[in-house]
Amino acid sequence: MKKIVLFSIVGALAMLAGAGTLDREPGIKILNERMTLLPYVALSYTYDSNVDSTKKAESGSQWVVNPGMELKYEDDNWLVNALAWYKYHAYNNYSSQLNSSSFGERLKWQWTNTSNGGRGWTILFSEQFEQIAQDDNLSSLGGRGMNRDRKQFQAEGVINRRINQWWHGALRSDYYLLDYDNNVSEYAWLYGWSRLQLGLEGGCTLSKWTDLIISANYQWYWHDDDVDNHQGQEDIYGSRRGRYVRGDSKGWSVMGGVATHMTEKLSYRLLAGWSHFEYAGGASDLNGWTYQGSADWQIDAANTFHVMAIASSYYQPSEREFGSALLVHNASFGIAKSFVKNKLKAAADVAFRRETHEYTEYEADNYDENIWTARLTLSYRINRLLTVYGRVEYQTEESDGYYVRGGIYDYDRWRATIGLRMTW
Repeated sequence: MKKIVLFSIVGALAMLAGAGTLDREPGIKILNERMTLLPYVALSYTYDSNVDSTKKAESGSQWVVNPGMELKYEDDNWLVNALAWYKYHAYNNYSSQLNSSSFGERLKWQWTNTSNGGRGWTILFSEQFEQIAQDDNLSSLGGRGMNRDRKQFQAEGVINRRINQWWHGALRSDYYLLDYDNNVSEYAWLYGWSRLQLGLEGGCTLSKWTDLIISANYQWYWHDDDVDNHQGQEDIYGSRRGRYVRGDSKGWSVMGGVATHMTEKLSYRLLAGWSHFEYAGGASDLNGWTYQGSADWQIDAANTFHVMAIASSYYQPSEREFGSALLVHNASFGIAKSFVKNKLKAAADVAFRRETHEYTEYEADNYDENIWTARLTLSYRINRLLTVYGRVEYQTEESDGYYVRGGIYDYDRWRATIGLRMTW
């Protein structure tokens, strides 16, 4: 019955696509065509080789129905982009355990009166919330969070002032929340956390292509390190070090570097500096070099060939081990190309995440993890309304250290997806 309903949806989408007016771009134009509404619905099928991301893999497959609405608005000073979506995940196997819903929204709002090279203000606010099912995209919301049902929220506000053609400064604040659904009857405990960060940034424009940047940030962390799963298992994990303090964390970082453009089509930002992380109310003071980097290259004049790269490092509480703090390194690289008059689009990206335990309450938890994720996506726009797509994803985790010398956390996982999407 479930498959009959899903195939009926496919047929309805195809008929709507064939019945629509095909001589214009997708979207409903309003407000003198400054605002575009993009309602859509997508249907996909995914094979998953390792549903729970574990060493003992169990495969499965699922259907996902995904309706949503996107809004775009732009004029001389304003830019608004908003999205709301819902997904229902229907598994062909394990349906009683894994059938679930996920949903989310995203908003970006920007106002500016700055001219090129002149003085002015730019105000930016963005936020994003997701209730994520464990089988959602492997790199959802920047790759944070393990493969478990969870809530993730992040928000950022920036006020930027360009004083003149040489000097500019910014005040920024951001908040991040990760909250796991800990069903302890089925899974081991995971530790969520949140962070509030305030920062200042100043820059001096040396030339059309180069800014010197200095930034300073202060962070407050709140985390869920209140369940000690190792208690009473000292024969396996070793005795506690006795320094863990039940408290929240704080930290700061100072960085400097260069930014802006190398050419009209290539922008970049490269910063490095020193970070301090005071974990768990004084359990450990961690210090070290950290960095931020990004690059965006529109290779051709028609914007059909696009390359991006992002890298960063930072301290955070551990999500898997009680009383532990991590140094995280993230890096990703992506490339996208359009063909056949922009009807066929291809995208490939690879992401790397390394976690090192810089402080552990139990010596046995002192291990490192390397996580690789790679994706290849192809999409073809049949007409104004209908797009078909396919995606292959692969993820692998390797861990090494005292307790996990045998690699109990190691796993490989790959998924293949085919789907179609109608945007009115």
